[in-house]
Amino acid sequence: MRQDDTMASWDAIANSFNLTRRKPWPVVLDFLNNRQPTDTIMDLGCGNGRHLFPAARQAHYAIGVDFSRNLLNLVNKKLQEQQADNISLVQADLVHLPFCDGTADVILFIAALHNIRMRKNRQEALREVHRVMKPSATALISVWSRWQDAYRTHFLKERFRHRPPGEFGDIDILWRQHRLDVSRFYHLYSRKEFAEDLAMADLEVSSLQAVKLVSRLYPDNYFAVVTRKQGF
Repeated sequence: MRQDDTMASWDAIANSFNLTRRKPWPVVLDFLNNRQPTDTIMDLGCGNGRHLFPAARQAHYAIGVDFSRNLLNLVNKKLQEQQADNISLVQADLVHLPFCDGTADVILFIAALHNIRMRKNRQEALREVHRVMKPSATALISVWSRWQDAYRTHFLKERFRHRPPGEFGDIDILWRQHRLDVSRFYHLYSRKEFAEDLAMADLEVSSLQAVKLVSRLYPDNYFAVVTRKQGF
C-alpha cells in the first residue's frame, strides 16, 4: 500500500471514524491538564479533532495536522460550529512537517505514528517531532502494541514462519464499521522497538507506559512522554 493509498483509505472512512471516535482518551486529557495558557500545542495526526479541541482549551494556540483532507474538513466544520478562534488546521505528511524549528511547546502524536509505512519513515517523523519542539517542550506519543489481545496470535504465528514482504509488525487492518470494507496500514510496536525509535530521534523518555484501552489481558497501547535530549 503506497502513501497515496493510505491517504485514500483514511479519506474513505472519515465520516465513519468521526461517528465512532468522539471521546478523547483519559490518558491524553491527564497529560493536557498541566499545560500552560501561553502554550502552543501541535496535534500531529489530529484525525477528527477529538484531542485537538481539549488541547485548544488548555492553550493559547493549537495546530491540528493531518494528511486526510476529509478528516480535516470535518474538523473545520466543528471549528465553525464552535467558533473556535485559536485553532489552525494544516494538511501535511507527518514525515515532512511544514513548520519552523522550535514551533511547539507541547506535541500530541496520538495513534498516528503506527500508520506510517517503513521504519525509516517512522523514525524521520519522530525526528521531525524533535525538530519542531521548543527546547523546553514536552510530547505525548502513542502507538498500538504488537502483543495486544486482538493481534497476539497473528504475530506469534508470523514470528515462526516465512516473513511476508515488509517489516515484522506490519499488518493491514480492515475498517468494517458502517458497512465499509477499507484496509488500513499499521505497524504494531513492541515496547523495545518503540523505545529504540524514540532514542534514535534524540527524544528523552520521561515515562513509557503500557495501557489497556480495549484489551482485557495484554496492553493494547504504549504511551511515551518525551522531551528533547539535552545537548541536541
